[in-house]
Amino acid sequence: MDNETVKIPEIKLDEVGRPMSDSLAEEIYHILDAKNAEDPSVIKVSEKTDLTDYFVLATAKSTTHVRALEDEVEYRIGLAGIKPDRAEGRGAGNSWMVIDYGNVIVHIFNREAREFYNIDKLYSDAEKIEIKSRISEE
Repeated sequence: MDNETVKIPEIKLDEVGRPMSDSLAEEIYHILDAKNAEDPSVIKVSEKTDLTDYFVLATAKSTTHVRALEDEVEYRIGLAGIKPDRAEGRGAGNSWMVIDYGNVIVHIFNREAREFYNIDKLYSDAEKIEIKSRISEE
């Protein structure tokens, strides 16, 4: 890491100690945004699928950036004691990685993969959650 102090994410927990999906999705958005992901977005899909509550989508500038973003999300969320149920796409040169936290699924693509799979369009009728970037606050 740069010579910065790594802040443990503040993720709200429900009554039984599980991360609240909206809080987790928002924190992941901020992690991706801080690491120069392009077009990060959060889509509430709970009314469209039983699979998860939220998708967090982001575009990376290269396949190396895809992996770096995935590593950063897992590391930072892990500092809060939250581990993913699974992660897919962890090979060299992958254009799309998925991190599954159960109630939040993170999709990190390179530009071509995001345009090809077009999850944004597939869930265009789902609620897009507006999150203000913390970068402008610094």
